[in-house]
Amino acid sequence: MPSFATHLESAIDGSRHPIDRPQTTHEGRPFWVRYDLDAVARHLDRDELAHRRGGFWRFRELLPVERAENRLSLGERTTALIPCKRLGDELGLRQLFIKDESCLPTGSFKARGLCLAVSRALELGLKRLAIPTAGNAGGAMAAYAARAGLEAYVFMPADTPLVNRAEANLFGAKVTLVDGLITDCGAMVAAGTEPMGWFDCSTLKEPYRLEGKKTMGLELAEQLEWTLPDWIFYPTGGGTGLIGMWKAFAELETLGWLENNSKPRMVACQADGCAPIVRAFEAGERFADPIEAATTQASGLRVPKAVGDFMILDAVRASNGSAESAPEAELIPLMKRASALEGISLCPESAACLSALKRMVRDGRVQPDERIVVFNTGAAQKYPDLFDPDLRCLAPSQLPDWSQLASNP
Repeated sequence: MPSFATHLESAIDGSRHPIDRPQTTHEGRPFWVRYDLDAVARHLDRDELAHRRGGFWRFRELLPVERAENRLSLGERTTALIPCKRLGDELGLRQLFIKDESCLPTGSFKARGLCLAVSRALELGLKRLAIPTAGNAGGAMAAYAARAGLEAYVFMPADTPLVNRAEANLFGAKVTLVDGLITDCGAMVAAGTEPMGWFDCSTLKEPYRLEGKKTMGLELAEQLEWTLPDWIFYPTGGGTGLIGMWKAFAELETLGWLENNSKPRMVACQADGCAPIVRAFEAGERFADPIEAATTQASGLRVPKAVGDFMILDAVRASNGSAESAPEAELIPLMKRASALEGISLCPESAACLSALKRMVRDGRVQPDERIVVFNTGAAQKYPDLFDPDLRCLAPSQLPDWSQLASNP
């Protein structure tokens, strides 16, 4: 099957660029992958998707990998869209859903973007990849690079959660810890590009991670029978997920697949310790100044400067959405509370979404009957250092006072 991807388009000036060779950025800013959507509409009926298997690749006409042998897979599947009545009742909402990305390979939404990035790298004949990461992206790239037989180099802050460090190493990547932030890791990758001959897979510094993240929006529309929710709350570090979904919704609208053309209001959610998008949004700026000395327990949100900052802010404003930051002290309590209420392995980044949602309901900006989707972008198990419970330990000969436990569980 020929690819329906036609060219790359600069997101900063709209210029057209070839898609048949490795590309990074144009004038330091990202590319969009563009498709012949008229040809897609002639080739594919949306109802055909219901009969397909294959995770992300069910949407292959809207993805840029042409040859089937280059479409890598580690058993991806459509992630669950879970109605959350107990959590909704607590927040004052009647239609709250969590789309749970924690079940994807390597335990996070990063599998989507890196699956596409590595698949396309394989197709373009690249042999060696490098990535700066706050955690989950490094493990995902390492896994798919292992699947493809490519070399992987991963640079992450020294205080990245242990599971992320061990995971990338387990998959055979050459892991380097950096005494700094993800921006320092990115500078190290950039400096090594020429001498090492690797391709830089940084967020939005290659065009195809965005296409993988786009599949979240395609899946969501299909799960909601080709309608879209009123609001999407999305944890935003580099922002590819939010940008990718907004691109997906525009493509679905052009294809005529949506039952109505009402798009969701997008909320970019950050933490107080690293909220460059929130600060730019509130100041009415299109570009975000970097955050100095960024710090947050939600490691995936610790991105002081996003190369796609203007793309995030454009999507938020075009959707009549918002950018909100969460107090650091709320992240772990909300993570634990939501997990206990719904049995979902919620990550601290997504707890920032719940903080923003709670505040917006209280302020009357989100109405009780509106349909809300919160994205859980990773598994709580990847952050064991954030919740080490003080659990009771009994000797085999000790019996607790069962009557007291029964009355005070």
